[in-house]
Amino acid sequence: MTTIRHFLETMLIVCALSFAFTTTTRAQTAPPAAPVREVTDNYFGQKIVDPYRWMEDNKSDEMQSWMKAQATFAQTYLQALPGQNRLLKRLNEVSSASISVANIRQRGKRFFYERRAPDEQDFKLYVREGLTGVERLLIDPNKVLNDGKRYSLNDWQISFDGRHVSYLISAGGSETGEIHVVDVVSGKNTSDRIDRARFGAGSWLPDGKSIFYTRLQKLTENAPSADRYQKSRVYRHVLGTDAESDEAIFGFDVNPNIAFDQKLIPFITTDPSWNVAVAYLSTGVSPSREFFVAPLDAMSKKQIPWRKIIAFDDEVGSVAIYGSNLYLQTYKNTPRYKIVRTSLSTPDLPNAETVFSPGDAVVTSLSAQLDALYVQTLDGGNIRIWRVDYKTKKSVPLKLPFEGAASLTDNESSAAGIYFELVSWTRPRAHFRYDPNSGIVVPTHLVPPDPVDMSGIEFINIKVKSYDGAMIPLVIIYKKGLKRDGTNPTLMAGYGAYGVEYTSPVFDTQSLPWLERGGVMVWAGIRGGGEYGEEWHQAGFQKTKPNTWKDFIACAEYLIAEKYTSPAHLAIRGGSAGGILISNAIAERPELFGAAINNVGINDTLRYETTSNGVPNIQEFGSTTTEEGFKTLLAMDGYLKIKKGVKYPAVLLTTGINDPRVEPWMSAKMAAQLQAASSSGKPVLLSVDYDAGHGRGSTKEQRNKQLADEYAFLFEQVGSPGAKPGNTNENR
Repeated sequence: MTTIRHFLETMLIVCALSFAFTTTTRAQTAPPAAPVREVTDNYFGQKIVDPYRWMEDNKSDEMQSWMKAQATFAQTYLQALPGQNRLLKRLNEVSSASISVANIRQRGKRFFYERRAPDEQDFKLYVREGLTGVERLLIDPNKVLNDGKRYSLNDWQISFDGRHVSYLISAGGSETGEIHVVDVVSGKNTSDRIDRARFGAGSWLPDGKSIFYTRLQKLTENAPSADRYQKSRVYRHVLGTDAESDEAIFGFDVNPNIAFDQKLIPFITTDPSWNVAVAYLSTGVSPSREFFVAPLDAMSKKQIPWRKIIAFDDEVGSVAIYGSNLYLQTYKNTPRYKIVRTSLSTPDLPNAETVFSPGDAVVTSLSAQLDALYVQTLDGGNIRIWRVDYKTKKSVPLKLPFEGAASLTDNESSAAGIYFELVSWTRPRAHFRYDPNSGIVVPTHLVPPDPVDMSGIEFINIKVKSYDGAMIPLVIIYKKGLKRDGTNPTLMAGYGAYGVEYTSPVFDTQSLPWLERGGVMVWAGIRGGGEYGEEWHQAGFQKTKPNTWKDFIACAEYLIAEKYTSPAHLAIRGGSAGGILISNAIAERPELFGAAINNVGINDTLRYETTSNGVPNIQEFGSTTTEEGFKTLLAMDGYLKIKKGVKYPAVLLTTGINDPRVEPWMSAKMAAQLQAASSSGKPVLLSVDYDAGHGRGSTKEQRNKQLADEYAFLFEQVGSPGAKPGNTNENR
């Protein structure tokens, strides 16, 4: 990624070199070498040598200078690739072909949604009165503060009466920012401003005049980075008052009768149909949460009588309330989840009644509506919605307009029926309403039709046998008429963490510049993800984490055996926790891949715990404070597995300087390690965006520029159909 300013600064260099900068001369140049200053740690009697520990000081002049030199070199290289401009032009065409509408929500007759016009870079918030009403701009995140910084809309929540919207904006992709409030009728902001907000825009109380919000602790200037997301609390804010006078009502060191681990994240939510407020604690990575309730009329008391109703050991992911009944989505003894019902006042989980039985499909979410309970399930990549009768418990699937991924949107509990979205690999996302009286699904037309044609693209869903017999879901997408002769440039993507499912359909027009040129796109549902519920997550988790990249390698071998591609034409991509996947895949099987993209990746897991977001991730990956945890983290540390003299594939690493989740030095250390070690002569580039973070909040222009860089880099390295890798003039 690169900022426009940084792009312009490097263009003079690019123009001067572009005519002479051939593939041959690129091989003779190199990014700036990183000084080696070994630091040796002793973990339970085992010595670990880290050659680039000095890079972990992001603020040092030396580190900043080295990063900027790397970024300049990377952009000079990428801008000189013959296909880059054409790819960028095509990405701009498909991303600007239609109006983008997302996150549709309803309050009474008012509909709220994010919208981005073809000529705009960022989403703005709009409102309209009724489905056919005239839309009205409510929030432009870049016109709230007017301080010269670029802001994005991170989250927003509507009061139950539809009169106010609280929203969180953050600068440069940082994700942490301020909560503001807008009056929907006047369109003007109130005086309310709340800083240190990271986990959403709060939750409205039924009175429409106050919100609960989660706030980070105020850190001293020299506080350790690992303290950033610890000791957070939930506060109650009344509109028109000073946020600094808000009192904490739930969270760290607030409630003397509640044992609170300082790593947990607290939240509170309410609904007009409830007589209680629901508080819960989240690790941020585990699907299991701990739930508490207290009378709604007690929220203004000094000490709120919170009562625990669900513990972490109960393995409950989410809850819904209807009348006096509590509905739970649980994976207790049911790895693919089920829905059970118990009493809200006296919950008895061991004897709870099952209302939606477990099966092959994974139960992913639920919504309690006026007429029925609606349940969302994942089965083989497709997502369905079921209507469950409160009295009879009879489950009936909604008849969808087409096969794909259906997802529940934010629905008012007082309303009968639901709104939902539906999308497939080759059909664009659309918004629908289900009317329980007629049993009919009708389009709302809130999402404009996408004119981009993907009728020339086809896909298959298959399962591939991994090294131990586990069957891995794989989606293969390609242009019709594909010849399986082993020469197709193929990009396989994976993730494999947090129980996040990765193979359900999306209408991805930004893949067209790759597919149109004969490229194959592959999505792998490897273990660690959520394709088969919590059992799939746990099978690529902590000690079992090696299954994640072993599954990925098995998928690569399948693609090669079936002649979709060959090692010289196979590229892989992953980001964030997917950096563990990519770094280990190239470390353990470097000969299997021609190139790799590692976006904002966690590469040095042994040191992740020292970062701001590392502590909340201990439950997912482990901790060096125990010998078992140390061995677990060492086994997944791709950075430490890189060895000198090995012929590694070409690698493009990207990072955003404002990343709140993965420190930029994670990518920097991996780049330095590969640049010093690889004997293949293939490029290892570190691209740095100085106006971005982890990806959320980036503009359309930033995303398109990064993708153009990636596609151009990959086409150069893994070639086009029938061409040898490195032929930059073929199929451009």
